[in-house]
Amino acid sequence: MSAKTKIVVLHMKELIYTGIFAALGVLLLILLIVMFLPGRKKEPDQPQEDTPTATDSLYIPGIYTTQLELGNQTIDVEVIVDESAVTSIRMVNLSDAVTTMYPLLEPTFDSICRQVYQLQSLDQVTYTAENKYTSLVLLEAIRNSLSKASPSPSPSASPQTDSASR
Repeated sequence: MSAKTKIVVLHMKELIYTGIFAALGVLLLILLIVMFLPGRKKEPDQPQEDTPTATDSLYIPGIYTTQLELGNQTIDVEVIVDESAVTSIRMVNLSDAVTTMYPLLEPTFDSICRQVYQLQSLDQVTYTAENKYTSLVLLEAIRNSLSKASPSPSPSASPQTDSASR
């Protein structure tokens, strides 16, 4: 019997790289199998438990606006809500004439918005004495928009509060 001896030289660096790539390949394969296996989705089976009803949610999701008249100019206060929180408040159609005539409008509005985002309530919003009336006007506009978003109509709400621009 003739036996030829072969010597194989393996570098440790190559072994480590090969092991890492093999482990990543196996991990990727497992991830793809888990992601694309049918029959493991629970969303279609239980939609009633995951989605809150109108009585459970705080707001009806959408975009609600209230028109605010300042002198002979009008701006819209737009409030965007999801089912449980106020997500955005902004002034729409704000012209340079309004910001010039009412210089406290934008800083006061920004301060109120920050507090509403943090507190998710209008009841605890604070303001300074120098911008009291500006704050009250803006808070009333936001309150009107939020009353339109309420799932149960408030007794003081007008019949048109059900309309929302979505």
